[in-house]
Amino acid sequence: MQKINELQLAKELIRFPSITPIDAGVMKFLEKKLKKLGFKTRIIEFREKNFKPVKNLYARLGNQEPNFCYAGHLDVVPPGNIDDWTVNPFRPSIKKGHLIGRGANDMKSSVAAFVSAVSNFISKNKKFNGSISLLITGDEEGEAVNGTKKVVEYLKKKKEKINFCLVGEPTNPNKLGEMIKIGRRGSLTGKLTIFGLQGHVAYPHRANNPSTIIVKILKELKDIKFDNGTKNFQSTNLEVTKINMNNTADNVIPAIAEATFNIRFNNKHSSNSIKKKLNKIFNKVSKKNKSKFKIDYRVSGEAFLTKPNKTTYMIQNVVKRITKIKPKLSTTGGTSDLRFIKKISPGLEFGLVGKTMHKVDEAVSLKDLKNLTKIYQNILQNYFK
Repeated sequence: MQKINELQLAKELIRFPSITPIDAGVMKFLEKKLKKLGFKTRIIEFREKNFKPVKNLYARLGNQEPNFCYAGHLDVVPPGNIDDWTVNPFRPSIKKGHLIGRGANDMKSSVAAFVSAVSNFISKNKKFNGSISLLITGDEEGEAVNGTKKVVEYLKKKKEKINFCLVGEPTNPNKLGEMIKIGRRGSLTGKLTIFGLQGHVAYPHRANNPSTIIVKILKELKDIKFDNGTKNFQSTNLEVTKINMNNTADNVIPAIAEATFNIRFNNKHSSNSIKKKLNKIFNKVSKKNKSKFKIDYRVSGEAFLTKPNKTTYMIQNVVKRITKIKPKLSTTGGTSDLRFIKKISPGLEFGLVGKTMHKVDEAVSLKDLKNLTKIYQNILQNYFK
């Protein structure tokens, strides 16, 4: 059986301009590679009104349990101004011991490392007690509507059992081996609209300025002390991300003011408990100022924590053995697709160093890529002992 080289595969994957949610043929390409390794594969395309269709790939080698799953994504963020790059972002290049290209860090190289690790593992273990699966989406960097969330629902309907899942997101701040993610804070975005009364700035008593009201509300929101954090989580924080009056005249009090905010919350709260707290403030301030309001919420995920088990500690030990660093079990950072997968399987996240993700000249150290492949292969060897 031909072994797959992680660097070669990473280069091949980067060449596909799979800017989210565009597939650009990358799923079909990976599917062919996995079929050659003996995987049974299925490309699953999901469509939902008002969202672009997304191709996802689920592949499984073996039909016994336990089923160890590797999850990740092949969609990437836009490259930005291509003139700012030292290479074409979709023509990967090696410079100073690093592979440069869009997706090199987040996270085509991790996908390549896992496929290479599987090919190495099965060349030495033609028969093993269990299954290896891959859950690869094309909708992680985008809306996350037609991606992993729907694949998880599909697997539940098919009664497909996953016993443990490793998501290959870039989890390390500075060095490979520093951090494993075992949970994430939840994320809630709110778009608040205040309806005032338009008027002349020289006659404020004849108007009701919504900007004054929205500033009062935003101050109250920023003054909320949600919590002091927990043993496993940072404290909850609220950040205002947009304020808009959309007023073209300087001598007119506007009729409408809008603001958008995002809250990252720990497992002391749910999105519903936070909404109740905020709605009380909106009602109180708008009533006091004789105005009306509208609030639209979008929840991209609830806070979650995977209680460490023997597989978590095994992976921690494998990482330590290869990198000489004991990784911290952490919940810092943004959200990931593990928030969906946790509904059907325990899991964790471990991947590359995240310094260059989403940046110009996104890159991965060749040494890190080789070591990540070793880590993923060792995890399989220990899991299927």
